[in-house]
Amino acid sequence: MRAVQRRRMDVIMIRNCKGMININSQLKGSLYLVAAAVVWGMAFSAQSNAMKYIQPFTFVFLRSTITCLVLALAQPLFARLPGYRAAQDGMPSARAHLRAGALIGLFLVLATIFQQIGLVYTTPAKSGFVTALYIVIVPLMGLFLGRRVPLTVWIALALSLIGLVLLCVQRDLSVNIGDLFTLGSAFMFSCQIMLLGRYAPRMDAIKLSAIQFGTAAVVSGIVAFGFETPRMDGIMACIGSILYVAVFSGAVGYTLQVVGQKYADPTLASLLMCLESVFAALGGWLILGQTLLPRELLGCALMLMASVVAQLPDRRARG
Repeated sequence: MRAVQRRRMDVIMIRNCKGMININSQLKGSLYLVAAAVVWGMAFSAQSNAMKYIQPFTFVFLRSTITCLVLALAQPLFARLPGYRAAQDGMPSARAHLRAGALIGLFLVLATIFQQIGLVYTTPAKSGFVTALYIVIVPLMGLFLGRRVPLTVWIALALSLIGLVLLCVQRDLSVNIGDLFTLGSAFMFSCQIMLLGRYAPRMDAIKLSAIQFGTAAVVSGIVAFGFETPRMDGIMACIGSILYVAVFSGAVGYTLQVVGQKYADPTLASLLMCLESVFAALGGWLILGQTLLPRELLGCALMLMASVVAQLPDRRARG
């Protein structure tokens, strides 16, 4: 009898330990993803500050080059992550990585340059919330692939459109050109995310990311040296902003996302990464002293709500 009771107690203790491990893993993953959202959000202020000293393509060239180098050098560190080596089985060839990374990189450079030009004319807060529309745009693009769009996404689309009008449309019905460029950036990021979703699961994530940033560096570098005038004094004046965006927002933020998503539930991960836009607004206020009108704050709140609603499970799918 005592032996049976001991076995039952052992089973209960094992179950409790497993539950504690799962909770700890979720908490660890959540903290990583919140940290990524903070890093990404604060980058908008650094990007905006850099535009006082250098031109957009020059900035994108510098940040992409540094991020590519950091990711390439950090790849051996990722090889130590649990499960990373196992993912190498059946890996596509280096040529396949190069083709996929180059294609994704073309959309990445378009997205980042549109965002960077937008920041010349708009605020980090607006840029952060408008860029976050990719959370709604990506599932809508699934229509072109024959996928059913959940009801929650349609609700999120309605909320985001109302929020976008409140945030970006002025009383005279005019729209800031910077907000239009940023909206274009959101569409380009959506295309980049869909391509990543297609290629990344079966490829080396760090190698693929390094190639896409390398492609962005080559394309933006050609335009920067062909049509802009990169000046060393301007670069040195905003070197801190360049390094922050390249190293922390690019390489470190990407690392936090990869590690965080290994532990966190996918829906929870998406919701936590939505906080990027909130930290973009907070950074604009704390670092640059920029504030939003009450109407614009309401627009931001609706767009954040749209990002959350877009990640909710569709009850009709369960039925």
